[in-house]
Amino acid sequence: MAETEKVPHSPAAAAGVPAPCDLVRVPSRQGLEAVDILRFSSGGVGPVLHDDTGASLAFLVPPGTADAWDVPGSSCCCRTEEGEAPGVGWLVPPHTDTAVTDPAVLRAALGEAARMIRLVDGYHQQAAHQQAAENGRAGRPDLTG
Repeated sequence: MAETEKVPHSPAAAAGVPAPCDLVRVPSRQGLEAVDILRFSSGGVGPVLHDDTGASLAFLVPPGTADAWDVPGSSCCCRTEEGEAPGVGWLVPPHTDTAVTDPAVLRAALGEAARMIRLVDGYHQQAAHQQAAENGRAGRPDLTG
């Protein structure tokens, strides 16, 4: 995500984070991809918080998830008290359909998001190298013939 981009969010502060729950925190780029994947999955997406800087997202998951969470590039912490989450707002506000995101479904979505990001980054890196090589050849005379 470019530094000038803002994470879209609810203007309301993240008051009243449902309790008890755990929070899975991931970098925004991967989190936004995962939110899109989850929105189209049968498991659905529960509430998602974002920080003020737009650097990370936090998915609300069932209590106890932190005990076994081991997904690289993410962290999971316990949140057992209801109340304000300072410095954050809702990307996906709480609603009655899905109170929290299923950890197994989230794990799969985060994995798919990471694969998509690697694929896109690899494509852009390959295209940049190819463009640089073409630019280098454009200034040289063809000595092969």
